[in-house]
Amino acid sequence: MRKLQNTLYITTQGSYLHKERETLVVEQERKKVAQFPVHSIGHIFCFGNVLVSPFLLGFCGENNVNLAFFTENGRFLGRLQGRQSGNVLLRRAQYRMSEQNPVPIARNIIAAKIQAGKRVLQRQIRNHGGNADIQTAVAALNFSLQQLKRADSLDLIRGIEGDAAARYFGVFGQLVKAESGFAFDGRNRRPPRDSVNALLSFLYSILGKDISGALQGVGLDPQVGFLHADRPGRDSLAQDILEEFRAWWADRLVLSLINRGQIKPQDFVVGAIGAVSLKADARKLLFQSLQAKKQEKITHPFLGEEVEIGLLPYIQAMLLARHLRGDLAAYPPFLMR
Repeated sequence: MRKLQNTLYITTQGSYLHKERETLVVEQERKKVAQFPVHSIGHIFCFGNVLVSPFLLGFCGENNVNLAFFTENGRFLGRLQGRQSGNVLLRRAQYRMSEQNPVPIARNIIAAKIQAGKRVLQRQIRNHGGNADIQTAVAALNFSLQQLKRADSLDLIRGIEGDAAARYFGVFGQLVKAESGFAFDGRNRRPPRDSVNALLSFLYSILGKDISGALQGVGLDPQVGFLHADRPGRDSLAQDILEEFRAWWADRLVLSLINRGQIKPQDFVVGAIGAVSLKADARKLLFQSLQAKKQEKITHPFLGEEVEIGLLPYIQAMLLARHLRGDLAAYPPFLMR
């Protein structure tokens, strides 16, 4: 089992990262502010004006450290990719499955996504009592799951997924406490036009990059998926696997931060084109909360082993690789019971 490695989120503008012997050093205004053992770092996410030394770039490339760059507001710009790892036969099996028989994997992923969304809604009913709108949405998601069993094409699977997402997000706003000061009136993005959508999009982007790094780590091509169509510049397979984690990981974390009052409406700014984004202090709090979440342990529903949540992208990448190699009859998506 791969040890859970730390993720560094560098958000202070003007920061400079470099390698000093076997440590990674963070400087601000020519002063050392942090120093970490370089081999303990698995991911480095740089936001805005952050400089990285050539020697550290080389180290990241050679050691498959996921180094990703974002705008200050969290829009993904690019990622350093080192040497391609893994068996070429695995990638050939991935390409072959993607072209010839993507439906079983896509169907399993979307089944897990819909189930996870349904359980988020059911948890709301358990904790806060019956709600006719939410109960109707749960029934609709159950119907979507029944439809999915008979879906034999990607178009049908995508249609069922789209309808289920509309049902889920149609009542998601009722999971946000009124006293929080937040409101949610449906999913919007590119750019997000309200605070809740800004949080959702930001977390989805971060987790998507974690998943991309995990897929590359087992030798898979993150750009060739089974559900999402190929598109230049998009990690389609990472977006596939992300579907399993949206409701259980990202959506629940957003609801917790809002409903507990850890993030407030005044923690956001509106840009010139109406794009809503987090202020710097709130973004740091979000990173801290995400990192703390990654350290929590659960029993993996398929492996039956206790693992850190931060390892889940690596585990799912490993399970997918085992399926493509023929070691598993089907791909087991992540779904907590």
